[in-house]
Amino acid sequence: MGTMIQRYKLEENDFRGEQFKDHPDDLQGNNDLLSLTRPDIIQSIHEEYLEAGADIVETNTFSGTSIAQADYDLEHIVYELNRKSAEIAKKATNKFNQQNPAKPRFVAGSMGPTNKTASISPEVTDPGYRAVTFDELAEAYKEQARGLMDGGADVLLVETIFDTLNAKAALFAIQNLFEERREEIPIMVSGTITDASGRTLSGQTVEAFLISVSHAPILSVGFNCALGAKQLKPYLQNLSDRSPFFISAYPNAGLPNEFGEYDEGPDEMGNQVEEYLEDKLVNILGGCCGTTPAHITKMAQLARSYEPRSINRKGAKGVLI
Repeated sequence: MGTMIQRYKLEENDFRGEQFKDHPDDLQGNNDLLSLTRPDIIQSIHEEYLEAGADIVETNTFSGTSIAQADYDLEHIVYELNRKSAEIAKKATNKFNQQNPAKPRFVAGSMGPTNKTASISPEVTDPGYRAVTFDELAEAYKEQARGLMDGGADVLLVETIFDTLNAKAALFAIQNLFEERREEIPIMVSGTITDASGRTLSGQTVEAFLISVSHAPILSVGFNCALGAKQLKPYLQNLSDRSPFFISAYPNAGLPNEFGEYDEGPDEMGNQVEEYLEDKLVNILGGCCGTTPAHITKMAQLARSYEPRSINRKGAKGVLI
């Protein structure tokens, strides 16, 4: 989503629209806000990916919590932002579902990691300090999940997890919301291996991360962001060997260059993710930073030639659920 939004070369007025024309803070860069001020652009992006062959599109809500929106003094719009974002994505998928009912398309409500961590102090001189509590995270995630469900999301996706305690707050909030509503939808979980150490930012290995989220009734677990497809493969293999859940992977288009840009084209990235398919490591495949509809087209073409990974909920190594 961010990659595609950047192509539009938007300015401050695009983010403000009429609704926020008098807002005192600068809003440019708050991409989630475009669901309210430029829904035409967000729907167009969804449709480009659906046209490319995507089965699932994510809502434009990666920073759609009150914690993240506090940077713009917009905590009060979070429910509306999430509901509207889900409605836009649902409108796009409904359009394609009507055109081809044999190929159903789905909306994943994106629930990003927030810009605060519950496990690590942001103050070097005060290692015991925390900028956010578990309860504050859970409250923020619950509000986001409610908006996404009310807008019609088919799945909730807790993604780009660098701190598993944040994710556990999200999972707690989601299950609490399910109990209140007496309604459930599938949950997907996607962590982030931050570097060649093979650990998340909060220090967990692949196995530790998996065990930490296995208590929840999740549909899938996987990794996204930070690494390219080639760099991600060994950690994905480790996860696939041990997981009783479906496996997802949506890596970046390689590693960023010195300008922070991603250079891997569809063919180069396609050659790397084809190894996932050959080794039957994944059930759900996609792209994160730097990937475009052309990358998804390539992946969709490749995936048609392979069987997805099979799962054995009782026999996965190292995990008891």
